[in-house]
Amino acid sequence: MSIEPVSLVLAFIIVFFGALVQSLIGFGLAVVACPLLYLVDPRYVPGPIIIVGFSTALLTLLRERSNLEFNGLQYALLGRIPGGYIGAFLLLLAPQPILGLIIAAIVAAAVCVSLSRISLRINRKNLFIAGTLSGVFGSIAAIGGPPMAILLADKNAAQFRASLSAFFVCSSTMTLVILASVGLFGWQDLWLGLGLLPVVLLTHKLSGAWVHKIDKQKTKVATLVLCSASALLLAIKSIQALI
Repeated sequence: MSIEPVSLVLAFIIVFFGALVQSLIGFGLAVVACPLLYLVDPRYVPGPIIIVGFSTALLTLLRERSNLEFNGLQYALLGRIPGGYIGAFLLLLAPQPILGLIIAAIVAAAVCVSLSRISLRINRKNLFIAGTLSGVFGSIAAIGGPPMAILLADKNAAQFRASLSAFFVCSSTMTLVILASVGLFGWQDLWLGLGLLPVVLLTHKLSGAWVHKIDKQKTKVATLVLCSASALLLAIKSIQALI
């Protein structure tokens, strides 16, 4: 296993901004990072970035643990199991350019959802459905946040970050186990993910000082612009590979 120095530096920069966004607003690491990392080196998706997401969520949860309300999240985690296997088998079947298009489509859908004002009741059925969709998206591209973010959107900022972080810690572990069980996560993925952890520690330290000062709306707008651009670029590259 070898990563070009330029690719490694680009991966560090991408993960830095993605992890910073997630630490500040509760989710967004994979939405920001996955399409760009896939362009830099497809080996970073999904396993290594899931490790980064797990680490970022764990650090955020430890910081926000006093705001945690875990009631009902077990139903979302239950839905994550069938969703995770569905996503894993789709991942096994999809050629690389098709996978690139799928990731671009998931990111584009996440952007559209973020711009909408959808409000759903938090009940067992909706938690299970959100967890299942999260599992599908999470296995394919490590982008499991948007379905749960929609459902938990009415919580205050601290509760939102804590609840999503708790879900990500558990669901990321489940997804890695599922991917490993079908041969889609191995030692190479583990080392690639661990190699990015110094960036996660840096962003956590910075976000701890900024989390109560940051302009959430400006951060959201900048994130959506970056996500839209990266999804478009990945879609163009994937289409070119298919032609």
